[in-house]
Amino acid sequence: MPNDYFNETKQTNLVFWSLGQMLKGAGYAAAFVIAISLFVWAIYLVGLLLPEESRQTPSPYGSLETPLVAEGHDLA
Repeated sequence: MPNDYFNETKQTNLVFWSLGQMLKGAGYAAAFVIAISLFVWAIYLVGLLLPEESRQTPSPYGSLETPLVAEGHDLA
């Protein structure tokens, strides 16, 4: 009985290398998603530390939120 269990062929070596590269890329992607999640979570926590009055102020985008009405025309 041949004892070549640990002998890798070129094809097996290529399969292991490509699997390692895919797992490395998945690890980088997971680290990126975790970093973005931590950043958003930190912004949320800083927002919780702000005083209540800051949440009750009018929107800074008020001029963008007002409906446009044509002058001199009755829309009703």
